[in-house]
Amino acid sequence: MKIYLISDNVDTRTGLRLVGVDGAVVHTADELRGQLDKVMEDPDIGILLIMEKLSRQFPDIIDTLRLSRALPLVVEIPDRHGTGRAKDFLTAYIRDAIGVKI
Repeated sequence: MKIYLISDNVDTRTGLRLVGVDGAVVHTADELRGQLDKVMEDPDIGILLIMEKLSRQFPDIIDTLRLSRALPLVVEIPDRHGTGRAKDFLTAYIRDAIGVKI
């Protein structure tokens, strides 16, 4: 099973390439769709890493992929500037999910 990265910056792609993760850099919706088509054609790719920024920029494309396919597993990762989430996102998620304040 292989891992593939779709990034919006060269630095992240270079860093992951150094540890053996292949990938591509995209900036537009058409480029993203093209790379996703490439990933869907390769049955060896089991995990797709995608930058949080791209996932937020093109949520319809990513959500469609997640809902229509079991594989690859889509995992959002932050870029070198950190995550776009609030500092208490995990506690807020738990509070909303089960109603318990931590």
